[in-house]
Amino acid sequence: MRIRIEKDELGEVVMPAEVYYGIHTYRAKENFQISKRPICRQMIKGLAIVKKAAAYANYDAGLITKEIRDVIALCCDEILNGRLHGQFVTDLIQGGAGFGMNMNANEVIANRANEMLGHEKGEYYPVHPIDHVNLCQSTNDVIATAGRIAALRLSKKLIVEMKKLKEAYMQKAEEFRNAYTIARTHLIESGPISFGTIFDSLANSIERDTIKLEAATKGLLELPLGGTITGTGFNANEVYKEKVCTYVAKFTSEKFYQSSNLVDTTRHIDAFVWMSSALKLFAINLNKVANDFRLMSTIIGNITIPRVQAGSTNYPGRSIPVILEMVNQVVYYIEGNDLTIARSAESGELELNNTLPIVLACLFESLNFVRRTIATLRSKVVEEIKVNETTINQIQENNMFVAYITSEVGYHKCLELVNSCDCASIAEYVVKEGIMTKDHVDEILDIIHNKSKV
Repeated sequence: MRIRIEKDELGEVVMPAEVYYGIHTYRAKENFQISKRPICRQMIKGLAIVKKAAAYANYDAGLITKEIRDVIALCCDEILNGRLHGQFVTDLIQGGAGFGMNMNANEVIANRANEMLGHEKGEYYPVHPIDHVNLCQSTNDVIATAGRIAALRLSKKLIVEMKKLKEAYMQKAEEFRNAYTIARTHLIESGPISFGTIFDSLANSIERDTIKLEAATKGLLELPLGGTITGTGFNANEVYKEKVCTYVAKFTSEKFYQSSNLVDTTRHIDAFVWMSSALKLFAINLNKVANDFRLMSTIIGNITIPRVQAGSTNYPGRSIPVILEMVNQVVYYIEGNDLTIARSAESGELELNNTLPIVLACLFESLNFVRRTIATLRSKVVEEIKVNETTINQIQENNMFVAYITSEVGYHKCLELVNSCDCASIAEYVVKEGIMTKDHVDEILDIIHNKSKV
């Protein structure tokens, strides 16, 4: 294996010659092997957009040549197209407020740029990772900006799936508009309710949660880029500061803009907390849906959901609502991530919140988990739900029959009938016990069935 030697203020490191990252990335990789998972693909792309925007702004400021601008931009485009992602090797949990992530991007881009210009990796000439790729930037504004770009993109992907789930609920509402079940409060049977009404309510809930998430995405559009270390813009060229966020907006086709108070957006990371809170609210509603479907498909039995795997090694043919159980677990995970994000945000110290890596790790994970979860819920449960109308009709008939004859036999007699009935139909039971004649019962049932059709 070919090797190369790189140096920093701590000494020398022997590295594989073929890797595009450098000594700063290597040290971060060695220091932080916590999750053993790299940063997410959208964060890598967010870093590439920041570096490309910075290169263009630095050229406009007269700080780098057109050749260096163009080769940096070309490397960033490769990353945006999916290349070199395997060279981003730092752990998603790390100290230094994300210094390792930022240097990973700087070194990969610099080495690839120099390779394009005919030089060896590790030479850092003519493109230097700090002097050129990171020019006028700090880890503190780069990571926070790349994180916003990534979070916005992941949020939009989630919202697309939410709208698909809403549409699936609406289709079920139309399919079962005239199918009725018995509403339950305190898990006890109440009056009749149509499945159309139930699925309409689920669709409405999705719409409301989508609005919350879309509102939270607006907080991600305000960027700290240009503020460098503490938000004061220390060491950043004025032309660069004026233009860099404009380039971010151009390269993403999003309405990103530079914060009017860069110190504020450097000190505070509440934009990520807002998104996490909106996501948790959606997850809470999602969990209730999963629990309701579990009750309806198992205990109550008024719907059937598809079997997607064998249910038991001891009970052949047993059906277990495994998708719904998965939803429960994901929601608990999201709630835990939200707590981590909140605690991390409130622990920020003075001009910097150094816990940003875990905030981004949790937020990206939550956004991805929820998106995949609702796509699975929609395709494997919601779209295939069937209504068990025989069971529903019997329950509805029993409830309406008892309610109708209360005026004839009295409340306490009806209560006695409900408690003593030993068959599925209370109407059949009162005939069997000689409480009412069959003709009279048939007459009552005709009235009930006609009313239920109205």
